[in-house]
Amino acid sequence: MHLKQLGWNEFFEANGSILKKDELMPARVIRQLKKIYWIHDGSHEKQAVLAGKFYKKAQTPIDLPVVGDWIGFRGSKDDDQVMIREVLPRKSQFVRKAVLENTLPQVIAANIDTTFIINGLDRDFNLRRIERYLSLTYDSGAVPVIILNKTDICEDVDSAIEQVESIAFGADVIAISAKRNEGVNQLLSFLKPGCTVAFIGSSGVGKSTLVNLFMKEEIMDIQEVRKSDQRGRHTTTHRELFILPNGAMIIDTPGLRELQLWGSEELLTDSFSDIETLSESCRFSDCQHDREPDCSVKKAVETGTLDPNRYASYMKLKRELAYLDQRQDEFARRESRRQSKILSKMIRQVNDKRDKPGA
Repeated sequence: MHLKQLGWNEFFEANGSILKKDELMPARVIRQLKKIYWIHDGSHEKQAVLAGKFYKKAQTPIDLPVVGDWIGFRGSKDDDQVMIREVLPRKSQFVRKAVLENTLPQVIAANIDTTFIINGLDRDFNLRRIERYLSLTYDSGAVPVIILNKTDICEDVDSAIEQVESIAFGADVIAISAKRNEGVNQLLSFLKPGCTVAFIGSSGVGKSTLVNLFMKEEIMDIQEVRKSDQRGRHTTTHRELFILPNGAMIIDTPGLRELQLWGSEELLTDSFSDIETLSESCRFSDCQHDREPDCSVKKAVETGTLDPNRYASYMKLKRELAYLDQRQDEFARRESRRQSKILSKMIRQVNDKRDKPGA
């Protein structure tokens, strides 16, 4: 195996000069468990930890390496554990707001070419959740593909596909049964050598079953969803990059039951392109599509051209992003005041020392 088989391309080659400068060797992060990383340099898999400078320099968790990242390390090929000293710029990154945090982002996976948004055709089926996944995938820089799994238990697959296609402008929608291995071959065109596909979805939608099918071996435990609420357990407990027999790579992620947006309102442009197009005819260029007169978006809802549920989802996501922006501004102001107090204290200490006799 060599670096290109791990996804190394012209983008990373162009940004690799920072590694050569410090005589670092490139490798890709293929697994992470808390503060321990496993990396692959094209020849060997190694365990790695972060150099201390990362924790000092990192402004937010987004600055730390994640599965899919290309990193630079120093050490010999015989070392069992090495130190990660640099992270190369990312080609793409799937980011959400960190759970339980008001102002911090969390990177789910990095340097992905395609995102498989996997939804179950059981009680997991949720158009509003798919809209969230689409918004974050378009913003990530990866290409979204919507996978509707469990056709074997769905009474009207065609209706489900039609509903998803009505909100998935430009994205492929593919219905399969991973359990019966039906329709799975349709996904192979996205799994090309050197390409990286991230599996995103709730627990129990069949991500682990698909990993086993593509790997052609039982490497992932599979648990049935609970009959009471159709929820799955977290079979996958960490993020991991798998190299398929054909040379493609997949990143499996733990089930995401909470997926809050991270970004600005522009994040909704591609996933709600129909509403964005309607808004061009609004009377006011900065129309919020709420109480303004002559709003083309609201008129489309009233005439039945725009699904009111989709409109409600769009407005909800807009409010969520506006609230996030407000919280970020508050955090920035608090941090500025904190830094000012620290600086003032340092200045007072220097002046006090200068004023002391004999100083």
